[in-house]
Amino acid sequence: MTGFTIRHDDELERDYGKWVLVRRSLGVTSFGINEVELPPGEAIPEHDESGRDHEEVFLVLDGDELAANPSRLVEEAHTVPLFGGRRAVLVKAGSKNIAPAVETVVAAPSTECRIIIEAGNLGKSAPLRALCEKAKTAAALPCYADNARALTQLIDDEVRTAGLTIEGDARAALIGLLGSDRLSSRNEIRKLTLYARGKTSIELADVTAAVADASEIALDSVVDAAFAGRTGEVDNEFSKARASGSSPAAIISATIRQVASLHKMALAIEGGDTIEVAMKRAAPPVHFTREPKVGEALRAWTLPRLLRAMEQLAEASLDIRRNAPLADAIAQRTLLSLAMNARKRA
Repeated sequence: MTGFTIRHDDELERDYGKWVLVRRSLGVTSFGINEVELPPGEAIPEHDESGRDHEEVFLVLDGDELAANPSRLVEEAHTVPLFGGRRAVLVKAGSKNIAPAVETVVAAPSTECRIIIEAGNLGKSAPLRALCEKAKTAAALPCYADNARALTQLIDDEVRTAGLTIEGDARAALIGLLGSDRLSSRNEIRKLTLYARGKTSIELADVTAAVADASEIALDSVVDAAFAGRTGEVDNEFSKARASGSSPAAIISATIRQVASLHKMALAIEGGDTIEVAMKRAAPPVHFTREPKVGEALRAWTLPRLLRAMEQLAEASLDIRRNAPLADAIAQRTLLSLAMNARKRA
């Protein structure tokens, strides 16, 4: 391998609706790579590429399945398509170690199959990362979270494309409101430029009026899902909060603030207020977009149970400080525990 190309997902060509032509943006000529975004329940229509004299084959594997059956990856890599052509296998790494499965493929690579592994934040000593960095037939490509410098460049590029300029104080405020997820940040900036259409320059007042805190929204979502007992949403929202730049400690801190707020509202309800009135009288009042889940939480949690949740969260916060390498696991486990307790409604 002589080099590689890095492109953010939101920088890829999207001229064909839900289909994304990854190959063109990466300059790949030896095989095709397409990305398709499908809503739940929708499938890709059956089709073939026989008219173009090549076979289209793709496969998505779950990392946890590979951990249980390491030999499957090398089997898939060396499987010969019925009508010829090359294959591409996408592996989505989960919580289990898939290094043994990848090591087998590295030892016996296929010239007719490309394997792409999508993993999370891997430390230098992580077995999967170490294996790919040392192997001659593999490469580990980092995708760094946006820092202030990258955000400044992104803001300037988007504002310039929109034919606008941005005041210094407005740029500084905007950087503080954006998270580390490139796609979310780009969407927020484009929303701001649309809001400022007709002006020549974006001012601080425009930023205040148009831009929501993407990282704060992600925090609200995971916290509300936990207290509402939405166990199925907690993992997904936790991943979004991490992707937006929120640390495990910050997520637990937000959860502690929310349990204190729920406790105050529960006291008001015990004093005669309705749930709706208690949410409106809260400081600050519950935003209307959060009212359904916060209402569910107030119906599910009693005052004694909220006090026990406070104790549980305080212990989790202390555990995260003591065991930083396990911070993600501790925070996620605590939120899932809260969600399961909320479902008991006892």
